[in-house]
Amino acid sequence: MTEFTAPKPVEPTVYDLSSPGRQGAYFPQPDIPLADLPEDLLRQDLPLPELAEIDVVRHFTRLSQLNHGVDTGFYPLGSCTMKFNPKINEVVARLPGFAQIHPLQPIETVQGALGLMYETQEWLKAISGYDAVSLQPAAGAHGELTGVLIIRAYHLARGDHKRVKMLIPDSAHGTNPASSAMSGLEIIEIPSDARGNVDLEALRAHCDDTLAGLMITNPNTLGLFDENLTEVCQLVHQAGGLVYGDGANLNALMGIARPADYGIDVMHFNLHKTFSTPHGGGGPGSGPVGVTAKLAPFLPGPIAAVVEEAAGEEPPLYGLVNPEQSIGRVKAFHGHFGVIVRAFTYMLMLGEEGLRAASEHAVLNANYLQARLRDAYHIPYDRICMHEFVMEGRWEDVPDVHALDISKRLMDFGFHPPTNYFPLIVHEALMIEPTETESKETLDAFVEALLQIAEEAHTQPEVLKTAPHNTPFGRLDEVKAARDLVLCCWLPESASA
Repeated sequence: MTEFTAPKPVEPTVYDLSSPGRQGAYFPQPDIPLADLPEDLLRQDLPLPELAEIDVVRHFTRLSQLNHGVDTGFYPLGSCTMKFNPKINEVVARLPGFAQIHPLQPIETVQGALGLMYETQEWLKAISGYDAVSLQPAAGAHGELTGVLIIRAYHLARGDHKRVKMLIPDSAHGTNPASSAMSGLEIIEIPSDARGNVDLEALRAHCDDTLAGLMITNPNTLGLFDENLTEVCQLVHQAGGLVYGDGANLNALMGIARPADYGIDVMHFNLHKTFSTPHGGGGPGSGPVGVTAKLAPFLPGPIAAVVEEAAGEEPPLYGLVNPEQSIGRVKAFHGHFGVIVRAFTYMLMLGEEGLRAASEHAVLNANYLQARLRDAYHIPYDRICMHEFVMEGRWEDVPDVHALDISKRLMDFGFHPPTNYFPLIVHEALMIEPTETESKETLDAFVEALLQIAEEAHTQPEVLKTAPHNTPFGRLDEVKAARDLVLCCWLPESASA
């Protein structure tokens, strides 16, 4: 039986470190009269911790070092593309000319920022094949909602009010149904076939004159490129509908395939995923939307544009314009500008060949992991994958071990767990995405950890069910944490009493 390191003690709170009389900051006596504060706003007692400055700095620095981040370890987080973010992106985003401007400044004073936005739109158009791009949406799901609203506006502008159905494959991203429902559309789920593609017969059954469109994620959440994608788009178009593409998985395609070329009418880009901005903890994000020419009038504005062409040695004058039939502004000001700066820097540093190489290496890394793990784990859709793949975290001869146990055990090896229990069409799903930034040495170490875990599942299942063992905290009761919220500051018992 393998021996495991006991869990480390729980980190002390600032209250535990408190010592009466210690003080972290000293203020000079004021040289103006003090104002009396209203009595009803004052507390009789405020039991704040008493700490020296060094105690505070060391405590929070130590806590920060317990965090797992892409700069400290591997993130195999499928569908989230938690890849390494080049530090040049951060340097550029913090340049005073970008970081210290205001969106209400006169356009003559922010020509560099507007030029960067315009060039970012042009790069995204070239990568995707679309005719127009708006940088407004704040994140991926926000981009989805924007795209669906554009589809709805297109139909209504033509007086076609009966188109109320949005078809969504069961392999699409989970936010797709919400985006359609928020737009007032009826949602119909389309199943996958045995190879993980959209089931064409099921699709045909719903392609009539009530069809608004289809939302498709390609590559889908199984990590597979739909083999029938061109025919899928043709069926929707023949019925008068439009195709929305969830661009969250563009990391497998950039520089290789352009979504507009195979029939997708509108798509959002996740700049914070494909084009490299840190987005752990829920932000920041950016979800620009690209559209074909017939949908360009409906884009949210304002959009960066050349309002006066270059004359001689003078550069062009950039400004902001609003499309003729715009669905309206969907974000305050002009989008998440800092993320746009980082994305543009990423594209500029890599260039056309580098972006293609990034996708090729992302696909290569995912297929390498899949090939090495297929004998130890069941892969329900076992064919060449794109940037990610999905395997089952269960074995029929070990029914009490689940995907969650595998993920918790991975933490003992220093790896962040992959996405669990998604997509829903795979039982005990483990969605693994290595991205292009990881070396073969890192991938091999990850494989060895998963192979050892598979062996432990059969020989020492309790090790998995009680994991993690080597982290500052052991296994938490996640259900209790979600249901039994504590929404106030923690105070010592003496204060709460």
